[in-house]
Amino acid sequence: MYSKIKITGIINIETGMHIGASDGFSVIGAVDSPVAKDALSRIPYIPGSSLKGKIRSLVAKAYSNGDIVSEFNNQDDKITRLFGAGADKNGNHPKPSRLIFSDVIMENIEELKKNGVEDGTEIKEENTIHLITAVAKPRQIERVVRGAKFPLTIIYNAEKENEKELLEDIETVALGLKLLSYDYIGGHGSRGYGRVTIDNINAECVVGDINKEILDKCNELLKRN
Repeated sequence: MYSKIKITGIINIETGMHIGASDGFSVIGAVDSPVAKDALSRIPYIPGSSLKGKIRSLVAKAYSNGDIVSEFNNQDDKITRLFGAGADKNGNHPKPSRLIFSDVIMENIEELKKNGVEDGTEIKEENTIHLITAVAKPRQIERVVRGAKFPLTIIYNAEKENEKELLEDIETVALGLKLLSYDYIGGHGSRGYGRVTIDNINAECVVGDINKEILDKCNELLKRN
């Protein structure tokens, strides 16, 4: 039976995170590189596309023994059935993604305001030195502050009554979340930006009917990793 499993958790920002907004015009004196913010509330958010792309790249690398697979269609079947793939020249049809990643808006902005962080961000001063001329090029990068929290929501579409495949898919999701916690999200990760932890992970069936024992196994996989 067609079912949907909702996977939730909390993304905790451990070091300043920068997921950039569009490169629009900015006036003199403005921040050189602002973070992405919700258009209505002006609260920082993590785009679902950023989460999906990062997690996909991490598990794809893990399943290819550390090698970088250049094309989505050449990735392991565990990856393409979860994250999708396009049609190719060999006549293979597109594979829709079984995972739906939601944009996640910072949930503890009021708590941060009480601690003196008005909009949940900080300005980090960066400086690039030209290797030959030694000329400095200063810039300002906006970052989401350490301590910010984002409510993770992923929907998994269980399209077949196949316990083995379902659990294998959830195990891949669990691996992706674990790898993310040992990597980073956003830009400048090699300089310490974007470290996260993920806790309070839980899976529940929100559409259809999935055996409780199977759902319990899903939660064991997610929480074990």
